[in-house]
Amino acid sequence: MVYIYTTHITERIQYIVDTLFGDKALLTNIKENVLQHKGLKINYSFEPFDDEAFSISPAGLLFEIGIRQQNIACFEWDHLKAFFKTEGDIPFDIFAASFYLITRYEEYLPHQLDEYGRYGHTNSVAYKENFLQLPLVNLWLQALKKKLIEKQQRVVGTVVDLSDSFPAPAFTFLPTYDIDIAYSYLHQPLWKNILGFYRDLLKGNLDKVLERAEVYSGRKKDPFDEFEWMDSLHEAYQLRPIFFLLTIIKRGRYDKNISASAKAIRKLYNRLATKYKIGIHPSWQSGTDKALLAKEMGVLQKIVGQPITCSRNHYLRFTVPQTYRRLIAAGIREEYSMAYGSINGFRASYTLPHRWYDLEKETVTLLRVHPFCFMEASSFFEQKYTAQQAAEEIQYYHDIVKSVNGEFITLFHNHFLTQQPQWLPWREMYMAFLKKNFSR
Repeated sequence: MVYIYTTHITERIQYIVDTLFGDKALLTNIKENVLQHKGLKINYSFEPFDDEAFSISPAGLLFEIGIRQQNIACFEWDHLKAFFKTEGDIPFDIFAASFYLITRYEEYLPHQLDEYGRYGHTNSVAYKENFLQLPLVNLWLQALKKKLIEKQQRVVGTVVDLSDSFPAPAFTFLPTYDIDIAYSYLHQPLWKNILGFYRDLLKGNLDKVLERAEVYSGRKKDPFDEFEWMDSLHEAYQLRPIFFLLTIIKRGRYDKNISASAKAIRKLYNRLATKYKIGIHPSWQSGTDKALLAKEMGVLQKIVGQPITCSRNHYLRFTVPQTYRRLIAAGIREEYSMAYGSINGFRASYTLPHRWYDLEKETVTLLRVHPFCFMEASSFFEQKYTAQQAAEEIQYYHDIVKSVNGEFITLFHNHFLTQQPQWLPWREMYMAFLKKNFSR
C-alpha cells in the first residue's frame, strides 16, 4: 500500500486518490504514520520529508472550494502534455490535473454550446492542446509508477513491487448500441412512409423506392432490423453488450424512433431485455423538458418489466451538473454518455469507470461514469471518415485503451450495420474489427 501525506484532507483530495488508487492507498494528515511506513510513500505537501518519500507539490486546486477560471498552461513531461506546473519529483500536480480533467471542471465554467445544446469539444483543453485522442490521466499514472520505482531503487536500493500500491485492472471490451431508429420503414407512421416514398421518387432514388415496396410487400426484411445478425456476432465472440433504447413518448426533430406505444417496439425491447443488459436512451427533448425523463423511464420499465439503472443520452446531450443530478434522482446508477457527439476521443482524458463528483456540491455521488471514445456516427458524419479510415481509428482506440488496461467501450447504431450499399462497408468494418481482436 502507498501512503500519501497531505496537510489537510479535503473532499477533492480524497476523491482523486480513491479514483486513481482505489483501496491501494492510505491518505493521511498524520506525518508520523507516513514516516514509519516501510513501503511506498508520497508527500503531497510543501513540508520537508525523509528522502524515501516521493514529492508532489500541490498546485492549490484540491484545497479550494468553489469553481473559478484556472490558469491552464501546458508543457511537455515524459513525452506527454501536463499542466499545473509545480516543483517536486515530478514537475506538476498530477492529482490536481487529474481532478480537473476527470470531474470535467472546465464544463462548469462559462462556455459556448454547439448546435445541439452540448458542450462543444473545441472548448476543451484536451482539444486545444492536442491530447483529446489520449487517455492522458491513465498515461500519467503509468509514468508515475515508473518514477516511483526509479526513486525507490535509487534511494533504498531495492526492487519495488507495485502490485500492492496501484490497482491492477484488466482490459475489458464493452460493445454498446443506441437504438435511435429501430425500423426504417415498418411500423413507422403512415404519413412518414408516404412522404418518404414521394421524396425518394422525386429525387430519383429508385433503389429506395423499390426497397420500401419490397419491405411492405413482405418480400424483404426491414433494413434496420439486424438484431438477429447482431445476436450472432455476440455469440461468436462471447460479448455481453448493452443496448440503450430510445423510448419515444413524443416525437421531435431529433427524436424519431417509433412510438413506445407501438406493439412492434414493445416486442423488440422485450426481446432485447431477455438477452442483454439494457439502458434508457433519454430523448434529446428530455434535456429541456425536465419531466420527460421520468416519464420515459416509467414507460421503458413497464415495457421490459425490470428496473432501469443505466443510461446514455441521445445525441450525447448532457450538461453537468444538471443532467447527472436528474439521472440520479430517476434511479440511474451507471452512465455512459461521457464522450463528445462531435468528435471521437477521451472527453475526460480517462478510460476507467469512476464515481461522478458534483463540483458545485463538493461531494462524491452514487453515479458511476463509464467514459467511451469511439462512435461510428462521429467518424462518418463529423470527421467525414470512410469505413477504412474508421477501421484504423477504432483499432487505434482499442490498442491504446488496452495498453493502459482500460475499459474500451464502442458505440454503434443498428442503422449503421445494415446491408444497404451505403452502410455495408461499415458493417464489414465492424465484423473485421471483432474478428481481429476477439476471435478465440
